[in-house]
Amino acid sequence: MFNFIRKMIGAANKYTFWDYFFLKTTLLSLGMLIGTYFSNFFINYTFFLWAVFLITYVCIMYRTFFKLMK
Repeated sequence: MFNFIRKMIGAANKYTFWDYFFLKTTLLSLGMLIGTYFSNFFINYTFFLWAVFLITYVCIMYRTFFKLMK
């Protein structure tokens, strides 16, 4: 378990500007998705928010687990 955590930290230390951009966009869209179910303002944009979240989530997971962990 500690070896996995060490690899994750090592991968995060290699993040570029774009990696942080995708990470922050992922977290922002996740927060907006959660807020969507509590507010009627964003309910019309639910599909767009899910699309943004999933695209950025897959991107950051790929970079973290497959590209930077080697």
